[in-house]
Amino acid sequence: MVRRAMKILYSHRTKSADGQYVHIRALTDALRARGHELIMAGPDDRGSAATRKLENGGGVGAKSWLPRPVYEIAELGYSVPAYLRLARAFAAGRPEILYERYNLFYHSGVRLALAHRLPFLLEVNAPLAEERARHGGLALKGLARRSESSIWRAADKVLPVTRVLARMIEQAGVRPENIVIIPNGVEEAFLSAVDPRPVRARYGLSEKLVLGFTGFVRDWHGVDRVIRFLAGARRPDLHLLVVGDGDVRPALEAEAAALGVASQLTITGIVQREDMAQHVAAFDIALQPAVVPYASPLKLIEYMALGKAIIAPARDNIQELLTDGVDALLFPPDDEDALRHRLGALVGDGALRDKLGAAARASLLRQNLTWAGNAKKVERLALDLLEKRKK
Repeated sequence: MVRRAMKILYSHRTKSADGQYVHIRALTDALRARGHELIMAGPDDRGSAATRKLENGGGVGAKSWLPRPVYEIAELGYSVPAYLRLARAFAAGRPEILYERYNLFYHSGVRLALAHRLPFLLEVNAPLAEERARHGGLALKGLARRSESSIWRAADKVLPVTRVLARMIEQAGVRPENIVIIPNGVEEAFLSAVDPRPVRARYGLSEKLVLGFTGFVRDWHGVDRVIRFLAGARRPDLHLLVVGDGDVRPALEAEAAALGVASQLTITGIVQREDMAQHVAAFDIALQPAVVPYASPLKLIEYMALGKAIIAPARDNIQELLTDGVDALLFPPDDEDALRHRLGALVGDGALRDKLGAAARASLLRQNLTWAGNAKKVERLALDLLEKRKK
């Protein structure tokens, strides 16, 4: 039972309809289902969030032509108009709680919380200063680290998605008692029975053993290693189904052609959210060939919900959710021979696939890795903060 309904101001900087917005929409929908009123304050929150569609590309933004330091200062400056948007939303709705999805250089929520003594919950999905410095390029590294740690320390509660990320946040100066780990969750569509036959028929996979991957595929995901596995296995009944798209698509298709397995690879292109569960249901083996060490991968939790046999790297964040030999097969990260061996074991043993898939779903349900469960945790934290403010 909901202890009482609240007005929650949800602040974010996400314009896309990718996994980031899946998280936003799923959590806010779950909070609404519990009776709470959500006031959305993001860069593109006009109309229904459910109407957002994934698209290829996105045009050329300022990041592509501004010098990097100038762009990063502009990101910091964006907090000013974003604060004005937040302030208008606050004045119109008079929310009791501020919930924000963390973004680098984004100080609007901190300023609003301080100005109005608003309890402040901060969801953190990645250490963006480190991530951008390592992968996306970052010029003002010192400024980024100071910006990040100051935002984290200002929140009443910081909500990282893994224990690995929680340790990083604690090292940045956040008190342990202010950190509450809430992993990603799964939507109801993935918990219901889903018929895989229409998708398998659509792609000519009815008689195939399907290795599946979902999402925007990048070079570091290691899907190329699965293509090499197909070439070495010499089994025409195996098929790799990549549900999504990505910059490396041409390279993957070229490698498959060069190795003689082009007919065993299907890359679907963009698939809309409402069709995703049906595509994952078509998998026999679900792939997470690589992962950043602090993430809570949405795809992995969705694989678990649909009872798929999972293969994934044995990183600490993955082992927060899965146990090797119990509900998945894990392999040493970056060890292609080990990945190939584990894949071979799953390909050759249908009983093992069934056992691991059933155990993965049972583990998800036991841990309550659902958006409804996450909404309940957020609700409890928010109400506790409100009670403390009264004292």
